[in-house]
Amino acid sequence: MNQHAVILATASHDHTIRLWEAQTGRCYLDFDYYDPALVPPDALHVNMHVNRLEITPDRRRLVAACNPHILLFDLNSIDPHIPVRTFVSHTNNVVAVGFQYSGNMMYSGSEDGTVKIWDLRVRECQREFRNDSPVNTVVLHPNQTELISGDHNGNIRVWDLRANSCSCELVPEVGTPIRSLTVNLDGTMVVAANNRGTCYVWRSLREIQTMTEFEPLHKLQAHNGYILKCLLSPGNNRYLATASSDKTVKIWNVDNGFKLDKVLTGHQRWVWDCDFSVDGEYLVTASSDTTARLWSMRAGKEVKVYQGHRNATMCCTLRD
Repeated sequence: MNQHAVILATASHDHTIRLWEAQTGRCYLDFDYYDPALVPPDALHVNMHVNRLEITPDRRRLVAACNPHILLFDLNSIDPHIPVRTFVSHTNNVVAVGFQYSGNMMYSGSEDGTVKIWDLRVRECQREFRNDSPVNTVVLHPNQTELISGDHNGNIRVWDLRANSCSCELVPEVGTPIRSLTVNLDGTMVVAANNRGTCYVWRSLREIQTMTEFEPLHKLQAHNGYILKCLLSPGNNRYLATASSDKTVKIWNVDNGFKLDKVLTGHQRWVWDCDFSVDGEYLVTASSDTTARLWSMRAGKEVKVYQGHRNATMCCTLRD
């Protein structure tokens, strides 16, 4: 088990991944990432950057979704900067990655227009779903049997892992890219955010156990610019966080009809990513201003700034 009770990781266009002590802000590990599948060595960094970071459920490994491969790092290794596995199949930016609860199955989505299923114990792709436009976001439904994707043409699709087919499709705004998707822990609500700063909220019908049928619940004009990430808080699901190109993160009260609760200001450039603590009391954000920041939801204020990257900080992940 990793010695740190809280694992906070960030990745930047400076081609480094950093792990931080969440409370002190100290970077205790940083390394240049590279893809051993790309040769020659002098071309290792060409067009290769991390779009998404995730920590495996067992907290032992870190997965980086890159362009075009997926890298798996062992956080307990003597040389954690050397990928222990490279997943090669996508042909363009991998923009989404995540895991089933068991930790053995990984899913990914890419701008090559595919959603893929992987077994972490082997290198080869196990299954593939083909989309008709670049995929921007993918989330796993809590029932563990369905993936929901959003694409550049504005389509939201539910992929049934049991039937190996698309079981449902939604198009909230034709031609407006879906940038981010989030599902609450009991699977009763899904939120989609797009490039026009709008969030669409659906409720799953109570008698339906999957997300294959949706009931429109709310439309929220959250920002004037792009929404780059939307995320429902865990636990009591009180908050929806929206991170935007307008340099802010807005916090919306789910129980109060998505009323604006607070605006987190402090970042100087686009805010690309965010992640809640397990109790929903804290939020970490990543920005083009090279920093990541930790925010208190109660106070609505920043409590820690993580500085060290030399270029845009594009993604973050928190596991506590």
